[in-house]
Formats: sequence, structure tokens, C-alpha cells
Amino acid sequence: MTKSALPRRGLLVGAAATVIGWNTAGRSWAVAGTDGTTGPDGTAGAGGEAGSAASPPAFAALPPLDGSVVADPATLARFGGDFGHLVTTAPRAVLRPGSVRDVAAVVGFAHRHRIPVAMNGQSGDGVGGASELESHSSYGQAGAPGGIAVDARGLGRILSVTPGRAVVEAGVTWAQLTDAALAQGWAPPCLTDFLHLSVGGTLSVGGIGGAVHRYGLQVDTVESVDVVTGTGRLVTASPTANRDLFDAVLAGGGQAGIIVRATLRLVRARERALVFNLFYDDLAVYLADQERLMTERRFDLQVGEVVRNAAGTGWRYKVEAVAHYDGAAVPDRAALLRGLRCVAAETTVVDQTAREYAFRVDGFAGYLKAAGLWEQPKPWLSLFLPASTTAAFMREAEALLTPADLGAGLLLFHPYRTDRLTRPMAVMPAEPVAWHFDLLSFPAPGADSAAALRRNRLLYDRAVALGGKRYLVGAIPGMTRTDWRRHYGTRWAAAVAAKQRYDPAGILTPGQGIHG
Repeated sequence: MTKSALPRRGLLVGAAATVIGWNTAGRSWAVAGTDGTTGPDGTAGAGGEAGSAASPPAFAALPPLDGSVVADPATLARFGGDFGHLVTTAPRAVLRPGSVRDVAAVVGFAHRHRIPVAMNGQSGDGVGGASELESHSSYGQAGAPGGIAVDARGLGRILSVTPGRAVVEAGVTWAQLTDAALAQGWAPPCLTDFLHLSVGGTLSVGGIGGAVHRYGLQVDTVESVDVVTGTGRLVTASPTANRDLFDAVLAGGGQAGIIVRATLRLVRARERALVFNLFYDDLAVYLADQERLMTERRFDLQVGEVVRNAAGTGWRYKVEAVAHYDGAAVPDRAALLRGLRCVAAETTVVDQTAREYAFRVDGFAGYLKAAGLWEQPKPWLSLFLPASTTAAFMREAEALLTPADLGAGLLLFHPYRTDRLTRPMAVMPAEPVAWHFDLLSFPAPGADSAAALRRNRLLYDRAVALGGKRYLVGAIPGMTRTDWRRHYGTRWAAAVAAKQRYDPAGILTPGQGIHG
């Protein structure tokens, strides 16, 4: 096959050559060099008719595509890293889909030739250009080493926003959806703190935010999803159609399928946000008041944070709680705070628009980027703890952690009701109330990342011993199949069965390390 005989679409474009298909014998991309010769992965051949070294049966042509698949070094390098900057998992090609069909076609091709594939959310606001976009995984979870990364930004359409419902492609960010929904008087019921994350990305891991105590995770607000399975089939899944796939992909870590579209529930938007910051010096009092606020549902949003005390000699605790309202109907501040045992003199209240609060992290992210901290290694750790052992775990964590471990980052720490979380792959502690422990480190340049990863593993093992679970986005080294079996518990058999049924070749999202 000569270069001129190839379809215009579906070509893999390298820096100086076009990849025309897959060399099945050498398991490498068949590339047409600038002199018309071919060789593996961009290496020009010694001469002769183009395609002579890649003729059947050693050559498999790519399917026609609406978008393109690229393999230039700059793109591969960008898709080989992620937000954590701790590991690299360079793909050998990147699909920039022009349609959902492209994802199905390329995954089907990859299935036939046993090529790893993973969706890459390419999170960020893009203010500084495409170079600032990156996967928001922190330890290579969205990597496709030696395989094909799918650029989610190619699936960036908001298909509809109607009363109570939105239909979006997987590459739409929560920031984009929030603004589109607000324009019509609606809003997603639960939002992550940083909104410039892809919908498909957070739905693949769960999606947690300040409304978890009311609405659960973002996956708990999904009505249906369109999924490309590991064999390249495009399937619509919901609680009433293909239920096993619906359960497997939401918070499933990309193991059974790639989410390409989602139908999401919306709620009526509120105009303003009354934001309370309440401070505590005693852990037991903080735990009790947080759980009281959660049980009484006083606030629409409720999170918390562990911070250093003014003297820098220890830790203290902060409740951040939000009451939404419209017009002049300002909530009764005294009633919202009645009976709480916070340090009253330090309580602060900020009245702002609901959108200002939703996008509050943008300013902080801008500061981190300007300070050069965004690009540093970030050994994040996200855990879920049963309420009965939360105090014991936190006391041990406080003794272990130092201000340098946080750097310019945060340690979020707040409760939620586990019955609000309904998706089976989002495994949680086996108690009615659990706590989210979220170490969002932004260490100084030159910090010891290896030591931080060892610390993460120590804290994870201790949490598991106390009945805790992990969130799939954290940086925890050395996860084994035994660890994953223990993590999923009674749901491990279902996770394995879904993997075998929907991704029998085991090509999807290998960076999670769950099944091999």
C-alpha cells in the first residue's frame, strides 16, 4: 500500500512521517517516511516501494476517522505525564477524536491488536494554552504506556441543557457545564473543588465535593452513560438498561469501558452563597460538631480542613459550610450556628454569588502556577475512614505529618453519610458515617518525593487496618492484587467479572494497576 492510496482520515501523523497502520509482526506502528519508505515507529526504511515492509499479513490499516491519531514527540511527552508529576507513562500514539465513533473504532482496533488504551481528561482552564492541559491523575492512573491515549478534549460538546438534566460528552469540564447550566437557572448538584476537570474523568473515579453529605458523589447524579467497551462496542447503560455495565463504569477506574457521553441530573441554581469558616482547637469537639451539622443538614455544602495553629506548634481544624439563598432571603446566621462549640471570636462569614464560590479555587490555582508549585511533584493521598476509627487515625496522621508535607497545599477532612453513595464500585467503609481525609500536597521544589510516597503507603496501610478505603486518584505505591482484592472486598468478584466480560483483552486503563 502506498501513502497516496491511504484514506485522508485516520492517519497517524508524526513529526516527519505518517504512521499508516500497525505492524502486527513487530508490534509497532508502520510509518511511511518522507522518502516514501517504511519502518517501525517513524524509522525510515532503506528504500523501495512504500508499504513493502508492512504488507499483509504483518500490516493492519487504521480505520477511517473523523479526527486523527498523532505521534509527534511533543504530544507524546505531554500525554506521558500527569498532574502528580511523579511518574511518566508515555503512550506511542494519541487519538484526537472527532466523534464518539472515533473512540469506538480505535478501541476496537486496539482490542484486535492488544494495544493499551486510556482516556486522558486533559484538565485545566487552558488559559495558558494547550501546554497547560494535563491529566489530573496523580500517579499515572490515566496513562497508556506504549499504547494509545485518547484526548478527551476532542469530545467537548454540551449536547443539551434542559430543566433538571444535561447531556454532555466526556471531555466537557465541570466548569463549562456549570456555566452552561447557570445560564438557564440550573446547576450540577455536586461539584469538585477544582472545576476544570473532565466529566468523564471524575465519573470514572467517583467525583467528590462539598455536597457529598447531601447528594453523594458525582456518579450518584448520573442518569445514563454511553460507554465504549474494551472490544469497541458503543453501549448505552443506565439503571434500567445494561445495568451491570452502568455499575461497572461509574467509579470503576476505566476498567470495563470508556465513558464518552453522560446524562446528568441538575438542580435549581441558587443566587448566592453565605460561607462560614468555623475554627476548632479540639479534635473531639470538631468531629462532634461536623457530624452534628451533617445529621441536621443545616448547610448545603459542608467540608473541613486541618490547618496549623497560629504558633505553628500543632494542628487545628476548620469547618467550611455554605448556605445558599436567593434574593433578600438571607439565612439566619444565629440559627445556623446555634449550639456549636467553635472558637466564636474567630468565626468569619463571607457573602458572595454562588458562582464565585463554585469557582473559588481558580484564584488559588493561579497563585500556585505563578509560584511554580503547580508543576512540582505532588504526592496526593485521598482516603475514606469509618467514623469509629477516624479520631485514632487522625491523631496518628497528625503526629506523622509536618508543615513541609503540606507545603502550600491543603488537608481536607470532613464527614459524609455512606448511604448517599449508591454506585457499587465506589467502595466505602462499612459504617453509616465516614470521613474523607484528603492530603493535597503542594511541596516546595526539591522535596523528597520518595519519602512522601513511603509516608502515603504507611498512612494507607494504617487506614485499611482501621477499616478505611482509598480513592482511586491518590499516589499509593506498591499496590498489589491482594491490596485491590481487599479494597473491593465483597465487590471484587463483580469487578473481575466486569473486566472479563467488557475488556477481555485487558487493554483499558492499565495505569490503575487493578487487574494486572
